Amino acid sequence: MNEKFEHLLLRAEQLISRIESVLPQPLSQPDWTASVAYRYRKRSSGHGALEPVRHVGAMRLSDLKEIEPQKEKIQINTLQFVNGKPANNVLLTGARGTGKSSLIKACLHEYAERGLRLIEVDKADLTDLPDIVDVVSERPEKFIVFCDDLSFEDGEPGYKALKSILDGSVAATTPNVLIYATSNRRHLLPEYMKENLSYTHTDDGEVHPGEVVEEKISLSERFGLWVSFYPFTQNEYLIIVAQWLCSFGVAPAAIDAARAEALVWALERGSRSGRVAYQFARDYAGKHATSA
Repeated sequence: MNEKFEHLLLRAEQLISRIESVLPQPLSQPDWTASVAYRYRKRSSGHGALEPVRHVGAMRLSDLKEIEPQKEKIQINTLQFVNGKPANNVLLTGARGTGKSSLIKACLHEYAERGLRLIEVDKADLTDLPDIVDVVSERPEKFIVFCDDLSFEDGEPGYKALKSILDGSVAATTPNVLIYATSNRRHLLPEYMKENLSYTHTDDGEVHPGEVVEEKISLSERFGLWVSFYPFTQNEYLIIVAQWLCSFGVAPAAIDAARAEALVWALERGSRSGRVAYQFARDYAGKHATSA
């Protein structure tokens, strides 16, 4: 009888262990000394974890050219945050490849020694933002929650989670956390021509957006600072190419000779973005080093 009871008890303990292994677990503290940047990852089991980024890119603010007004706004806001002063959540929008994500990473590099940290969160995991904020709320460091290339389709759960954490949640805002998001969409949601029909006009010509439009604008309005990026002109593109070639050790004479190739490279890709300039510089510098 005792043996049967012990066997049943053992089976019950095993069953409980299996059930506990698949139940959501509280988010645990990572090793905060392992890195200055972390990624939030959710496994197939549903358990989330903050994983240190072992090799953080050494992007510097001085590496980013032809975006001086945008750089100044982001740098001032980030410095206020690092110094414990009031600062805003930031939405960076505009043309692709113009330095939106690079600017955030450069700020991390600039202020990491002063306690700035970065946590990258995918759009699909934004529903777990409250848990992430709870984990870091008592830490002395300042945390930027970074959402790259953010956009939503109608009805996605992450939309309302982000909206709540930015402004409107019952919980007070945590002073050591800001959200920096990049997007190619100004209002983060697709906009359709038919939505213009929901606008109303008063007799004196005043325009009032309808409920659908108001809902789409309401999320982006919760970011206190909007920073817009624009496509580069040909001259700006060539300046960025020259800067990256110089950083790869290409001689000034070779940089001048590379201008025509750089323009063809951009034409083939249909873009004169900073990303295209960087890719050309890597290609050109690699070939130049090989042939030298």
